[in-house]
Amino acid sequence: MNRLYINPLPVRIWHWTNALGFILLIASGLQIRYLDLIQWMSFRTAVVAHNWIGFVLIANFFVWLGFYLFSDKIKVYHPELSPAKYFRASFRQMQFYGYGIFKGDPNPHHPSAYRKFNALQSMMYQIIMMLLVPIQFFTGVLLWDVARFSSIVERLGGVRVVDTVHVVLFILFSGFIIVHVYLASLGHTPSAHFKAMITGYEEIEDEPKQDAAS
Repeated sequence: MNRLYINPLPVRIWHWTNALGFILLIASGLQIRYLDLIQWMSFRTAVVAHNWIGFVLIANFFVWLGFYLFSDKIKVYHPELSPAKYFRASFRQMQFYGYGIFKGDPNPHHPSAYRKFNALQSMMYQIIMMLLVPIQFFTGVLLWDVARFSSIVERLGGVRVVDTVHVVLFILFSGFIIVHVYLASLGHTPSAHFKAMITGYEEIEDEPKQDAAS
């Protein structure tokens, strides 16, 4: 078992701030959306908390973006430019998640400091971080002060359209968190990946030695 430093301190701080912030946004958002069904806090408290947490996460996003843009760690998000290679790697990863893991097969992806995401994760995180998260923040800011941004809201189809996009993404992110926690438990031990996001060090299993005849 080798230890590899994969998650720098800025990434770990961003990750846990983001995780806590999104959980609080989901909780306060549910209170705002389902006022008659949920009584976790008052409506006003939920709105104020939702707004402030949202702005904290927007700032946190730009910290994340700045770190990756101005360091060589941006390589972990570089897309695979060979479609054939990407689809082969994705298919192997889907096979592993679908049934290989239940048979004790080794993970086909071997992480490194500049290649910590497998093919599926790489594409998913690019879509989430570069597209869906900015859209969620943008619609959130518009809904924060509809009167101030009324012209933009109207160009986008009105409050109902903006709100619908915001809520649909809220549902997607809620599901993503559940899947993310599950996939994070699929290391060589259930807590291995969680520890790596605390210490920065990922424990990498040694690759099985091939038979000399092969």
